[in-house]
Amino acid sequence: MSNKSLVALIAIVVVAVVGFNSFYIVSQTERAVLLQFGRIVQPDVQPGLHMKIPYVNQVRKFDARLLTLDSSSSRFLTLEKKALMVDAYAKWRVQDAERFYTATSGMKQIADERLARRLEASLRDQFGKRTLHESVSGERDALMADVTASLNRAAQTELGIEVVDVRVKAIDLPREVNRSVFDRMSSEREREAREHRAKGKELAEGIRADADRQRRVLLAEAYRQAEELRGDGDAQAAAIYSQAYGQDQEFYAFYRSLRAYRESFADKRDVLVLDPSSDFFRYLEQSKP
Repeated sequence: MSNKSLVALIAIVVVAVVGFNSFYIVSQTERAVLLQFGRIVQPDVQPGLHMKIPYVNQVRKFDARLLTLDSSSSRFLTLEKKALMVDAYAKWRVQDAERFYTATSGMKQIADERLARRLEASLRDQFGKRTLHESVSGERDALMADVTASLNRAAQTELGIEVVDVRVKAIDLPREVNRSVFDRMSSEREREAREHRAKGKELAEGIRADADRQRRVLLAEAYRQAEELRGDGDAQAAAIYSQAYGQDQEFYAFYRSLRAYRESFADKRDVLVLDPSSDFFRYLEQSKP
């Protein structure tokens, strides 16, 4: 290959490299700034195809989509000085590319660190203004709105980013408090259980006493009715016996003697020693020829 051909080839390569480095593309999901020897000359490059001076201009691109800051769990004090462990996250995106680059050098890690400190300060301030009940349930939505607004103002001024939303993932008591709270809740439940058991025993004793009283009343009433029926039966039997005896006294005496004989000699092994002239054998004596 001749020297001219070599020079022409080198020139083509140089032109191709220069031409390739003279164009750059900014997508719809990106924000970009154009630098010239490290100084910003175009703070907000719009999406599309653009030109630059190779090796003189540099392009720094940033993700313009919605990003998430997941902060670590932190300890905060409420208005009544009760400690809470709060785990929160924030949604943010680049709003001012020039300020974002100036404050963070375009690095998301630096932006997350600074935003995390601001988020912690905002949460500490808002939890310190509210009680435990308000922080957990009563004014939780208002708390998140206030944190988002205050964090957004600071982030726009200092970092050039917009904080879209702040949410709390979990609110817990510190570990050293959990045990005491659990013990207090357990003792409270034990006290309530003892009260319920005492009330149950009291009601049970009342029910048993009432049942025993009703049982005694029923038994007494049944005994009274039985005695009345037995008395009526005995009276009727006596009246019948008296009426029968009055109709034929001799026959009645004879009938009673037969019953006495039957009952006295019911068993063949029975032995009865009496005087033969006893009144017991009166009818037997009369039956002799």
